[in-house]
Amino acid sequence: PLCFVLTAVVGLLYPCIDSHLGEPHKFKREWASVMRCVAVFVGINHASAKLDFANNVQLSLTLAALSLGLWWTFDRSRSGLGLGITIAFLATLITQLLVYNGVYQYTSPDFLYIRSWLPCIFFSGGVTVGNIGRQLAM
Repeated sequence: PLCFVLTAVVGLLYPCIDSHLGEPHKFKREWASVMRCVAVFVGINHASAKLDFANNVQLSLTLAALSLGLWWTFDRSRSGLGLGITIAFLATLITQLLVYNGVYQYTSPDFLYIRSWLPCIFFSGGVTVGNIGRQLAM
């Protein structure tokens, strides 16, 4: 329940920030593009769990490149980049606090109680939910 509320808040933040900054988002404004963005996000998320890399640094750098590619392909706005980075930072911080307090646990954390690639997933998820929110706001 709380996860859905936070997702809706993030989705609604994007069109609100766009209108507040006076920069309407006009890049690829159709549902087909939003659905492609969702599919790419699911692929990035799946890759984080299924692909084998020599080490976590390679995995993190690959996912960072894929996440930035998702932003470049489906958003390209400064507000989208800023909100994506902010969401990634805050969500990672909250996840670290939850793990530190014993609410969640990672089997092999490699970066301050969590997995190093998690901010990339939060960033691409923020961009994806933002695209959905922008499309719904139209």
